[in-house]
Amino acid sequence: MTSNNKIVVPEAKEAMNKFKMEAANEVGVNLKQGYNGDLTSKEAGSVGGQMVKKMIEAYENGLK
Repeated sequence: MTSNNKIVVPEAKEAMNKFKMEAANEVGVNLKQGYNGDLTSKEAGSVGGQMVKKMIEAYENGLK
């Protein structure tokens, strides 16, 4: 099975990785550079959820 997760703007890859690491740190999940397949579903979901929360907050702040 191949992954369909493609970054549309390749230059954004580093920024997205930094954003992911910051979100993980905020929710107390220890991410490593590279492979993180040993994370539990709960940990991975916490990181993704924190990223979405921060994106929504940034969007809402941009509307003000």
